[in-house]
Amino acid sequence: MTMIFGIPLMVLFGQLMLGLINGAFYALLSLGLAVIFGLLRIINFAHGAQYMLGAFAALLGAQYLGLNYWTALIVVPLVVGALGIVVERLLLRRIQHLDHLYGLLLTFGLALIFEGTLVNLFGVSGSSYPIPEALSGGFKLSFMFLPTYRAWVLVAALVVCFGVWFLIERTRLGAYLRAGTENPELVQAFGINVPLMVSLTYGLGVALAAFAGVLAAPLYPVSPAMGSSLLIVVFAVVVIGGMGSILGAILTGLAMGLIEGLTKVFYPEAANTVIFVVMVMVLMLRPAGLFGKEA
Repeated sequence: MTMIFGIPLMVLFGQLMLGLINGAFYALLSLGLAVIFGLLRIINFAHGAQYMLGAFAALLGAQYLGLNYWTALIVVPLVVGALGIVVERLLLRRIQHLDHLYGLLLTFGLALIFEGTLVNLFGVSGSSYPIPEALSGGFKLSFMFLPTYRAWVLVAALVVCFGVWFLIERTRLGAYLRAGTENPELVQAFGINVPLMVSLTYGLGVALAAFAGVLAAPLYPVSPAMGSSLLIVVFAVVVIGGMGSILGAILTGLAMGLIEGLTKVFYPEAANTVIFVVMVMVLMLRPAGLFGKEA
């Protein structure tokens, strides 16, 4: 059996594939954070809770409404995104001219409310969401057995991530969004409804978190704490890529998943901290992040 640094090649490639799939989740969640911060300058600490709401909405929709997985992939992000628009209009808009710290504290409080409410209703133990029949089974690769659902997660996450990047960076609508956040008075003078664009942008970021939650439901136990355990890692990924950088969030999320996967092979004890070590090193050398712009 071929070995690299004493590690079987099959084990190495298998762990890299799993790391890439985890990186797809990091990229998707980091993208939502980057969209919200980059365009609205809101540090959305409720992002993990919104990811958890997406998973719970898919689970409860299946149990009580007969909502299948494919319908949930479309309906749940729209519903949770609409909830995000309500939050932006009723709460965040009132503090948009204040320091960023107020937005962070407000969204942190919302996260505690969402999580606490679901703990009271459903407890802390996780529930399972079945893998759709069309995505059961897997592929026998030369170096590992790849479950079909994990392959689907990787493809779906990448398509959505680069689709959102193209929308914001390469279309007229994206240009309006960027201009509306940099000079809202000028853009509004051209007849564009800037407050509506702001609400829709926040809703888009929240919908991305909910979409990731639906993708995660068949892989991980659906519990009220599933978002809080992931949020700090995702924030670290966003900081490494550069706060507000759309492409940075995507590429860094994928890269951090691969680095985490490699660490689990060569030094498992450091797997839970390697991303934060990378964050510290990047901030020391490039405080704005790898793809961020100096203020």
